[in-house]
Amino acid sequence: MSDIPAAGALTQQNSNDSMGKIRGNCGIGRVTDSAIRPIIRTETGSLRVETYPWLAAPLGGDNPQPVFRDLLSDMAVAAHESLPPEISATIGRGCGRRVLPYRMQDRYGRERQVREFQSIVLENETLKATFLPELGGRLISLFHMPTQRELLFRNPVFQPANLALRDAWFAGGIEWNISQFGHAFHTCAPVFAAAIPGLDGSRGLRLYDFERCKGLLWQIDFHLPPGAKFLYAFTRVVNPRDEETAMYWWTNVAVPESPDVRVLAPADTAVYVIYDDTGLCYGQTNLPGLPTLDGDDGTYPKNNTSINEFFLQCDRADGMPWQAALDGRGTGFVEASTQRLNVRKQFCWGMHQGGHHWKEFLSVPDQPYFEIQAGLAPTQQHTVPMPGGAHWHWTQVFGYLEADATKVHGADWQAAWQTADAALRQQVTPASLSRIDAACAANADAAPVAILSFGSGWGALEAKRRAARDEAVFPAAFAFPVSTLGSEQQRWLSLLETGAFPTQSTFLPPGEWMIQPEWMEMLARAAAPDWFAMLHLGVMKMEHGDEPGALAAWEESIRLRPSAWAWRNLGAAAVRHGDAAGALPHYQQAWGLALGTGTPDISFALEYLAALHAAGEHAQAWAFHQSLPGAMRLTDTVRLLAARVALARDDLSFVEAALKCDYASIREGARDMTDLWFGLQAKRLSAETGRPVDAAMLEQLKTSNPLPARIDFRIIK
Repeated sequence: MSDIPAAGALTQQNSNDSMGKIRGNCGIGRVTDSAIRPIIRTETGSLRVETYPWLAAPLGGDNPQPVFRDLLSDMAVAAHESLPPEISATIGRGCGRRVLPYRMQDRYGRERQVREFQSIVLENETLKATFLPELGGRLISLFHMPTQRELLFRNPVFQPANLALRDAWFAGGIEWNISQFGHAFHTCAPVFAAAIPGLDGSRGLRLYDFERCKGLLWQIDFHLPPGAKFLYAFTRVVNPRDEETAMYWWTNVAVPESPDVRVLAPADTAVYVIYDDTGLCYGQTNLPGLPTLDGDDGTYPKNNTSINEFFLQCDRADGMPWQAALDGRGTGFVEASTQRLNVRKQFCWGMHQGGHHWKEFLSVPDQPYFEIQAGLAPTQQHTVPMPGGAHWHWTQVFGYLEADATKVHGADWQAAWQTADAALRQQVTPASLSRIDAACAANADAAPVAILSFGSGWGALEAKRRAARDEAVFPAAFAFPVSTLGSEQQRWLSLLETGAFPTQSTFLPPGEWMIQPEWMEMLARAAAPDWFAMLHLGVMKMEHGDEPGALAAWEESIRLRPSAWAWRNLGAAAVRHGDAAGALPHYQQAWGLALGTGTPDISFALEYLAALHAAGEHAQAWAFHQSLPGAMRLTDTVRLLAARVALARDDLSFVEAALKCDYASIREGARDMTDLWFGLQAKRLSAETGRPVDAAMLEQLKTSNPLPARIDFRIIK
């Protein structure tokens, strides 16, 4: 039986429809504010809103400082000779780090208490899907009713950690990553969620938002009609601008890890990743053995001794790429898609001490997980050029699969994945998936019936800007009520409507940043130069590659009215070029002005202390640390940075005490704890033996003095 409702005469939407073509059949105002009130709890067929009690760490507020993009828009990535030229030619393109206009979410902790999140449940007699719109629309649970089995890794805690583009990220469920290499900007932020007409008279769920970094619109329409064995997820991305952009999409699925689980996909080859001290290197190999595992079968997560990831090139998919994680009984989770999402990936933290610690750090003990993922490009260090005005869409299905366990876990890789493929095709085929995709596409511009959860006001602001400039309006699917316009949008709304940019006190944080070219032009034309306008204009110029213009704008801002914010940006610009010493006078000025506010933001202290340490000014750095307010000195971010300064000063008792503390924000791949531990041991040994600390001594210590598990964040063994 095919898992598909009757599609009738529905046809597939052209994937490259332009904004001009949709101008006549969509627009702002299809759904009025009065028609889309938030629903506290309601049932609409299979769709309902519930509370989701969760043991959660605090997310905290945003860091007010802008984080400037990498100097190069491309990422430096090495290609092994085994990597085909068509893949190596574009690897790293458009993957340089970008964060603006978003702000960093780096103020979370690890003290947990039960908190009630809003959840939206989509359910039929086979599956119950639970979404968290306050956290990027994460599909946190997919429960299979007939077997009473959770198909995903359902994290028992919400614990942010430093893994996403904006820092904060949490493990579990299915996440939707768009636009820029990395975990998405909306990972720990609210997105819009709306009830929409379903495929058969029931209700569907739409997640959607306006992505501000590249000006993209995205939506995911979920349908779970009666009788369906799979959850349907129709994704559409719209580039409403005229310019081409580098597109990135990966659907990341966390599933439980156990010794008998195997990952399968219709692929003969995989692009694998070599981790070493010089960076990443990519090669290609035949499956299932991996060179990174000395030829062992990488499709079993248990065989991955260290962190490992590889990208399965699904050239054998026959129009329906898929991936499954099946246990020793041949049962488990499966995901399949239409052809556009044509690459699959396996990621695991590894079976070494550091890998086990990462899994516990992101969750709780004895809750291991790994990820299977689906994307648009050969690796995650690739982007795909998306033309201006283009609409791209694809459909994924998520659900339960059973296959012959003996063959699934047999030594013959071809027979293993073909067995799973045959079992999958008994429930969904390329033809039936195409019909699902066509039905969803025909429904893609259906206006929301009710908005169940609200995102930010930036979509509404952009809709107003487009209307004021007589530009093509957004498709009707993207309902951004004017009621979502808040205080952060008001200054930009004033600029749009009056041509003036309201100023404010230098004591206040600058608020949200803006980088869109149209707003930069408006701000540059603003009538009266002002410190605040020049501060924001400088950030815009830096993001668009005009560094001299940015520096000039901040210097003008300081001339008009000195502020800690402008001085800090000058310091950060110097650090961006590796000139920590040159940044120090700017950071000193910034800190002095920040102190004048009475409650300096901790970001000023952290950046100044980091620059002092990087410049080798350890005595000055320690004196600065000691001068900080007591509460600020006790924060884990300041304490960890101070421990690096203390190690350089041979203050070993401070380092030892710091290593006994817990730290919330440890970056994947960072060596803070490792370097402190082995540095401490090396200095003690040096004092005992009279030998200087050198590379040989450190290597000896790494084998003779193992790193304690509680501070082991190493990603390779």
